[in-house]
Amino acid sequence: MSTALEITTDGPIRTWTINLPSVGNAITGKDVISAIEAAVDSANADTDVRAVILTGEGKIFSAGGNVKEMADQTGMFGLSALDQRHAYVDGVQRIPRALSRLEVPLIGAINGAAIGAGCDLALMCDIRIASERASFAESFVQLGLIPGDGGTWFLQRVIGYQRAAEMTFTGDRIDATTALEWGLVTSVVPHDELLPRARELAERIAKNPPHSLRMAKRLLQESRTGSLESTLGMAAAMQPLAHRDPEHLQRIAKWKTS
Repeated sequence: MSTALEITTDGPIRTWTINLPSVGNAITGKDVISAIEAAVDSANADTDVRAVILTGEGKIFSAGGNVKEMADQTGMFGLSALDQRHAYVDGVQRIPRALSRLEVPLIGAINGAAIGAGCDLALMCDIRIASERASFAESFVQLGLIPGDGGTWFLQRVIGYQRAAEMTFTGDRIDATTALEWGLVTSVVPHDELLPRARELAERIAKNPPHSLRMAKRLLQESRTGSLESTLGMAAAMQPLAHRDPEHLQRIAKWKTS
């Protein structure tokens, strides 16, 4: 088991903790990328899992890329331009692809700075709760780079084009309060209450039947880019499955007698 991503299970809730504090919980290394993919596959295969919490070890949620490797021109950053293109596709871009197929709700518990690809990682979560110590920056341009991991796709869908443009073109950092005002997070809590509050939300989600929960998430995801007609078609195909779910029948019977 990889130590880059610590995984704990408590009932129907799993917590994933990026455990690379010595490099700011960077997510460009092969170990953490592979660990996230494996964690997604494991959660999808276990219908007892109903929610996942993602956080970072230490003071930083994720600094994104390994800046030391960039400066030293080592790892993927020492490759030729053509090889780097493939390194992005076969590297950090595997994370948004993996998280896009996670079937259960993903809650980001943003414990500190979420910078560059770390900010984008936060945006890949379905719901984000921030510690009062959290901050966010789409900081690529300040290093003469662009978002290479899908950040331009995620950011404007979360906070709208104009604010996404401001964050992308300036690279400036915003604090947790601003992130709340802009809708980047749903709540800001005292640092010591971050994981308990994320857990509380996960428990509210986990009370619901697992199959309808997973189908509802897929329908939400497809609705972001699909047409109304395709969304209606998918809903029509999914709903009969939900109607035949034994847990639905139990709950509707209980409602009828209450």
